[in-house]
Amino acid sequence: MGITSTRKIGVKEDRMKDKVVVATIKSWNSDQFKKLKTTMPNIEWILIRGKEDFTVEALNKIKPEYIFFPHWSWPIQKEVYEKYECIVFHMTDLPFGRGGSPLQNLISRGIYKTKISAIKVWEGIDSGPIYLKKDLDLTEGNATNIFKKASNIIFEMIKEIIEKKPAPVVQKGKIITFNRRTPEQSEIPKDASLQKMYDWIRMLDGEGYPTAFIQTPTFRLELADAIYKNGELTAKVRLRRKNR
Repeated sequence: MGITSTRKIGVKEDRMKDKVVVATIKSWNSDQFKKLKTTMPNIEWILIRGKEDFTVEALNKIKPEYIFFPHWSWPIQKEVYEKYECIVFHMTDLPFGRGGSPLQNLISRGIYKTKISAIKVWEGIDSGPIYLKKDLDLTEGNATNIFKKASNIIFEMIKEIIEKKPAPVVQKGKIITFNRRTPEQSEIPKDASLQKMYDWIRMLDGEGYPTAFIQTPTFRLELADAIYKNGELTAKVRLRRKNR
């Protein structure tokens, strides 16, 4: 956790580079941050990796041109997004799919082609105007694999936004809202096909997600590392007694 800056000590303020903040809690985004920093040396990059470092006071000292949120788990204060250009990334073709658990809500509906939307932080959830969108394929891979693939795309989008400075455009179309999923919804439907079972397991196979499971009268079977090939599904299984 902490703030990482590329600022060089002793450089006068009027000669400082434009500053860009990236706030994220995922290691793969931190890795992408390091790569992008080397390709855009004209920017002073600041990485924030913890809630305790994301304060109004800290940001007012930095005075960033942009604040990007590739994966952030906490509310963004109104005082921050009204003063600075804050951009979040959402894994749906907005305004379709506003709300929580977009990856799981998409795959559980059998939707495998989506967009990553770069949106301006607004008062309503995922309601802000859109800077740009990029395609994302959800056909293969577990949750972690997909988030890593999305991270590559997101940092390409960050580079494009900085270089081209597109003006955000108000969302158009029918608004469809997703509800954040609960741990109880991780139970695999009893009538699920093998394809659906595969999707259910992989969409929950990632850090911080409740594992997909099958409930019997005695045991809870938790499944991960699913492979679906030639009409057969294999997965790792952990058994827990129901009363645990």
